[in-house]
Amino acid sequence: MNLEEALQTFIAESRELLDEMEGALLTLNEPGDHGEAVNAIFRAAHTIKGSAGLFGLDHVVAFTHVAESLLDEVRAGRVTIDDELQALLLRCADHIGALMTAIAGGLHEPDAALEAAGLPLLAQLRRHLGGQAGMSPAEDGKAGPSEAATAAAEGTWHLSLRFGEDVLRNGMDPMSFLRYLRRLGEITAIVTLPDALPDAAAMDPESCYLGFELALRSSADKAAIENVFEFVLDDSSIRILPPNSRIGEFVELIEALPEATAQLGEILVRCGSVTAHELERALKAQQTIEPTQRLGDILVQQGRVPQAIVDAALDKQQQARATRTPERNAERASIRVDADKLDRLIDLVGELIIASAGAGVAARRVRDAELMEAHSTLSGLVEEVRDSALQLRMVKIGATFSRFQRVVHDVARELGKDIGLVISGEDTELDKTVVEKIADPLTHLVRNSMDHGIEAAAVRAARGKPAQGTVRLNAFHDSGSIVIEVGDDGGGLDRERILAKAVERGLVEPGRAMTDGEIYGLVFEPGFSTAETVTNLSGRGVGMDVVKRNITALRGSVAIDSQPGAGTTVTVRLPLTLAIINGFQVGVGKSVFVVPLEIVEECIAFSAEAGHDYTNLRGEVLPFIRLRTLFEIDAPPPPRENIVVVRWAGHTFGLVVDTLLGEFQTVIKPLSKMFAQVKGISGSSIRGSGDVALILDVPALFEQVDRSGGHAHATAAAGAALPA
Repeated sequence: MNLEEALQTFIAESRELLDEMEGALLTLNEPGDHGEAVNAIFRAAHTIKGSAGLFGLDHVVAFTHVAESLLDEVRAGRVTIDDELQALLLRCADHIGALMTAIAGGLHEPDAALEAAGLPLLAQLRRHLGGQAGMSPAEDGKAGPSEAATAAAEGTWHLSLRFGEDVLRNGMDPMSFLRYLRRLGEITAIVTLPDALPDAAAMDPESCYLGFELALRSSADKAAIENVFEFVLDDSSIRILPPNSRIGEFVELIEALPEATAQLGEILVRCGSVTAHELERALKAQQTIEPTQRLGDILVQQGRVPQAIVDAALDKQQQARATRTPERNAERASIRVDADKLDRLIDLVGELIIASAGAGVAARRVRDAELMEAHSTLSGLVEEVRDSALQLRMVKIGATFSRFQRVVHDVARELGKDIGLVISGEDTELDKTVVEKIADPLTHLVRNSMDHGIEAAAVRAARGKPAQGTVRLNAFHDSGSIVIEVGDDGGGLDRERILAKAVERGLVEPGRAMTDGEIYGLVFEPGFSTAETVTNLSGRGVGMDVVKRNITALRGSVAIDSQPGAGTTVTVRLPLTLAIINGFQVGVGKSVFVVPLEIVEECIAFSAEAGHDYTNLRGEVLPFIRLRTLFEIDAPPPPRENIVVVRWAGHTFGLVVDTLLGEFQTVIKPLSKMFAQVKGISGSSIRGSGDVALILDVPALFEQVDRSGGHAHATAAAGAALPA
């Protein structure tokens, strides 16, 4: 790994740590013991500071050091986190995130604007620290008298360092690692070993030939010391031996472990005598070089752990085996993959599906049984590849939902309201592209619920409600779509006021009869607002129309349900993926249309009275749309037509078509801007024959059925006898 790759890894991991830090800070409002949350916050700040120091990002180290010092006081119980300090630490996390963004953009030196933004935060941190903020990061790296005494009491670590020959070529300076060790304690002795130096004529000035043996007096644990060398672990030989005084402690820890595992490596990692990286390298050596040798012997030979600790772990292993049958726990590993690579993979899978469909058409044309059988096998494999590729892009929506903890916290403070967030369905998965594009619309909906929906505490008390308002986020799968609900327990929408405002603006004719859903849907009109005052959050009539436009662009739909005095729920429906779907193809004349297979309920023969737009489906009224009429297809209908029964948002309706062409894998191709305004069509797909099939926009078709009164007819005719 070169320096630039290591820096990008540092930036990505720092952002993850900041997310964890923010999440832990927001849990401090909840009742219970916050010890682990405080430790997590401290560890995040400490890790970011340490890694930033390795890259010479002194401005990041300087700011994070002060925050870390305050968190250390909190961890020690000398400073208590209240609402003010919680808000300050959240702003500090935001500032560190801004520094990371600047570094990701290539700005590795301090930026004047960011420095100025950080000064007030530093002043507030030092005020909370009192007189304990005077120590600089550089001074902190040198162990003070009391710290050195503590470290000395615990013993001295021995480090054997053999940096890889390419470490300089990769942009790493061995001396920077040694200097950084001073932040963990005091280097009491160091020996430089030039044994690997070649003759002067053979020496490469870009290669590292030196080794180091040093003694480190420190109170840090082994994992913390190993983390200093995180970016060179794979290319170097780093051995860390514990102080003699600590061997007994490790043995005691091993003996005190609950008998829950019989794996030697797990025991050594859990007690802290071996790091996960050391264990991984030893296991690799055992598998490739010394398959018959015991893991404990390899660790001892590699200088990773003293023999006494291995013996204690083996004893513990035997105890565990005596009390239970060993279980094999599969360890889930993950790797980072660039999003662009995943997108490229999906594109290639889409082209593979189209090519496979073309091969199928050719096989059927020549009527070669062997070729058709081979294509059938190929088609099955392509479908499995498609499912696996799409699964790679599926992510849980919980990560997006968790960000709203911060939104609710900050907006509630700004509004002076007591509001809590309740999240459910966070394990629901959908395409990463959809997740990225839905975050902003959801943010506006949540802020809108808090500003307009939830009443002030006094109003809630007068209505007999709890003082704390609640915003709800929920997600679940339904008919091949993901449904996201944003709800609140506020006062609900004022139906009459919305209608009056719409009439005033000329959006609705006076006296027109409208359903509640139609009236509530008016809030999505551009510039529509019923707010009497403009605030920092809302009231300008800008936002809800953008929300609907963004959701519609994702082939989704949005609806509002509100109960006066009880609250409002906004329901967003989105496709699970924007790339490939299982489609059901139908024909009308020479045109071919695709319906998402997940929403197809059944197919029936067409039967309806002339002049009616509904039919009898086993005693139930089924409204339908004639695609021939809707798209003005100039072709005579066949003697026998069919109805494809689809289910959307809990409602059922039919699509009248000529022929049923069956199930096909469908690669979604977006329509050009020229056709963006075509109603009822959401995209296109290329068939195996090379022809284009149009993908039906089922939500838009449902709205048309609703507007035409199809469901009203169903209600009116529910008790009547319909013609068979």
